[in-house]
Amino acid sequence: MAYTYGYVRVSNREQHEDRQLISLMDKGVLKRNIYVDKQSGKDFERPKYQELVRERLKQGDLLMIKSIDRLGRNYTDIIEQWKLITREIGADIIILDMPLLDTTQNKDLLGTFISDLVLQILSFIAENERDNIRQRQAEGILAARRRGVQFGRPQAQVTQEFLLIYTRWQEGTLSSREAQELSGYGPDKFYRMARRCREMDF
Repeated sequence: MAYTYGYVRVSNREQHEDRQLISLMDKGVLKRNIYVDKQSGKDFERPKYQELVRERLKQGDLLMIKSIDRLGRNYTDIIEQWKLITREIGADIIILDMPLLDTTQNKDLLGTFISDLVLQILSFIAENERDNIRQRQAEGILAARRRGVQFGRPQAQVTQEFLLIYTRWQEGTLSSREAQELSGYGPDKFYRMARRCREMDF
């Protein structure tokens, strides 16, 4: 019997997984079949992900994930895990935010080629975006120091994860509400953190 599983990841315990959980359950995934990790996506050494892949996911099963960056942040590792799940285990994957990444559709050679190609392009873009954010972060800190901005304890709370959310919010790809939900901050704290980012010229 085939099962449908969901995977959710937030970067720390202060962030909320509700938005991802709701999206998966709206697609019919049972809450008991959703695995949640609260840690960075820098690698795949996450307890719930490893339990899902090593102990639960079998041939013919389906894994649903809200977006590709919830799977991981490293281009090479994402490709490796995608192949592990779809080829070695023989399960299917659906990325809800990217309909082209749905291995249940078009299982012929062309369909598989298109899905793999889209995955590689998106993974590359995601990793390249993070590299650009890190570069802007370093440049922003240097510019802020030249302006005399002091980096005391409050500024240390501006994490790289928040900078990614802030950058997407500034670029208009996230609404204020979505940015607040992803960061786990209420409106007051979110805008206070956003002001700090602006002061540091991010």
